[in-house]
Amino acid sequence: MPVTSAKPAITAPTTLSQRLTLAIGASLLGLCLVYFAGFSHIEAVHNAAHDTRHSAAFPCH
Repeated sequence: MPVTSAKPAITAPTTLSQRLTLAIGASLLGLCLVYFAGFSHIEAVHNAAHDTRHSAAFPCH
């Protein structure tokens, strides 16, 4: 079987505003997940994140 080399994908350079938009979006998503896990009254969610929250000094009780 012949060996073929994969061509690297050509990507357009991202602008500062695009990178900033992605960073803000990722931060907001992360904050929403932390808020949901931290203040959830759903027992399964609470138990799944319990040890992680305490190790990060995030109060849950």
